[in-house]
Amino acid sequence: MDLRHKNLLRKHRLELSNQLVVGGTIVQYLYQEGILTESHVEEIRAQDTNKKKTIKMLDILPTRGPRAFDTFLESLKEEFPWILEKLQEEAQNEDSQPGAAEKQKISEQLLSTVPTEKQLNKLSVRLGPEWENVLIELGLTTNEIYRCKANHSCNVQTQTMAALVMWKQRFGKQATMQCLLNSLEAAEIDPSVMDDIFQ
Repeated sequence: MDLRHKNLLRKHRLELSNQLVVGGTIVQYLYQEGILTESHVEEIRAQDTNKKKTIKMLDILPTRGPRAFDTFLESLKEEFPWILEKLQEEAQNEDSQPGAAEKQKISEQLLSTVPTEKQLNKLSVRLGPEWENVLIELGLTTNEIYRCKANHSCNVQTQTMAALVMWKQRFGKQATMQCLLNSLEAAEIDPSVMDDIFQ
């Protein structure tokens, strides 16, 4: 997802969580269009209030590729046209601002650095169920991934963090931001996930 669109969703996070009812049409539409996977739908449904369901969906959306924002807007058409209108208007205003694309570029210098534990923690929060594919791309074996899952069976984020730390320890100075970015792209996770690490 484009950084501007991601920021727009973040800016309206509380407002959207109070106004949207995501349990029905929205989640089904996003699933039908291939934006959400079955495990995402289950994760959203597992939340006990509508507000929590909406927040969970807003956490997942930015990681779901370049089509996610437009498809989300499309899902609002039937039941929430006023929200659709507001988000479209703001998105157009953002698009017309000069230099927006420049801000998104991550400098070469940053890409050659080794991520800190804090940055890896931010990434582990954002990755979700696709973390295994990313770690395989980074060079961890399925046995090592299984070990991380077995050692932290109750929490996906802790599993992800353990695997990322293992990768960093094994590859040392070669465990760079560029490697992370490449693995996200190879695992078909939107590279905008990386933007969070630098905030």
